[in-house]
Formats: sequence, structure tokens, C-alpha cells
Amino acid sequence: MVKACIFDLDGTLLNTIDSIAYFGNNALNKFGFKDIDIKRYKVLVGNGADVLIRRLLKENCCEDEGIFKKTLEYYVRTYDEDFLYKTTVYDGMKELLDELKENNIKIGVLSNKPHSTTQKVIEAMFGENYFDACYGKREGIPLKPDTTALFSLMDEFGVLPGECLYIGDTGTDMLTGKGGGLFTIGVLWGFRNRDELEKNGADIIISHPKEILKYI
Repeated sequence: MVKACIFDLDGTLLNTIDSIAYFGNNALNKFGFKDIDIKRYKVLVGNGADVLIRRLLKENCCEDEGIFKKTLEYYVRTYDEDFLYKTTVYDGMKELLDELKENNIKIGVLSNKPHSTTQKVIEAMFGENYFDACYGKREGIPLKPDTTALFSLMDEFGVLPGECLYIGDTGTDMLTGKGGGLFTIGVLWGFRNRDELEKNGADIIISHPKEILKYI
């Protein structure tokens, strides 16, 4: 019996690609670099802000550590100051979450986005304490696909891997869920494609949030 569902944030609960691309390109421009096409952002995101900025700079043929630190600081700060810009909830997601809550299924968020930003975005888009738990990147805890944060969240919920679904849109998410022994659902409305989800072990791949109810 499913007692909990754990969701990725970017590309799963919320469409944030326009927001990430805007602040990413803004940071690049600030230090004299060219914009990156939004289609590339869908490939470059998913492993936290540090990795994203390194990838953006590499696209501009720059691997200077000093520039990386300045660009990262600027990106994180400006994003955090206007974290709802160009951010939307995916169609059907709120209805799904409401139904899960009505059926006493715990819902959680596990993201590689900075923890403070993750919490602020979730609270602004869904309401205070809507989710039973919400975690982003925290000091001393490895990023996904490491399963440390996942197991910690399951412990908080008091559920076993067989009682929990993991839902995400990237290969990183599939590796996280499978690494924890969870039934792992890949979603096609996010940033990556079916091929990536399949190659990284998705148990099932869906096209709309309501399909998750089939596996409860």
C-alpha cells in the first residue's frame, strides 16, 4: 500500500525552465558571456546551481574558478530575490496533490535547488505547510542521485521504500528513486525525454499527473 509520494521540484511540480534560463542568462551577461538557448537549459539543469553555472560557463568556453564563484553568487542571489518569475504549476498537478492529501497520502519535495529557495517557491505556489516535508540542497547532505536525503525523508514519514513512490523528470531522479528501492515514475511534461528516463530505470513513464493515481 502506498503511504507517501515524493516529488522532484523543477520539471515535475513546477515549470521553472523559463525562470532558470532567464536568471542564468542574466548572470552570464553580467560577466560578459553570451546567452544560452532555453533548449540547452533543459539538458544542463538538474544537478544543482553549482553544476548548472559550471556547465553554462563551459558552454562559453570558460572554466575560470574566480569567474565561476562570482557568476554563481550572482545567479543564486538574483534568482532568490525574484524566485517566482516565469514559474508556473503544471496543469493537473494541484488536483493530483489535493486528491493524494484527501486520501491521507503524505507528500514531500526533494530538490537539488538551494533549500531556502525550494521552501520559498513551494510555499508561494502551494501554500504554507501544504507539503508534509520539503527539502532542497542543504549543507553537508549530498545532492541527488545520492539517496541520503531520500532515506532521511522516508524516515521522517515513517514509510518503507515499498510504501513510497518517487516522481521526477530526469535521469538523476530515476537513479535517486531506484537507488532507494522505490517504485519510480518518470514524467514527460518536464525537461527530459522518454529515452533518458528509460535508460535510468523508470518503472513507468506518464504524460499527465492524474496517471499517478493508477499506482496508489
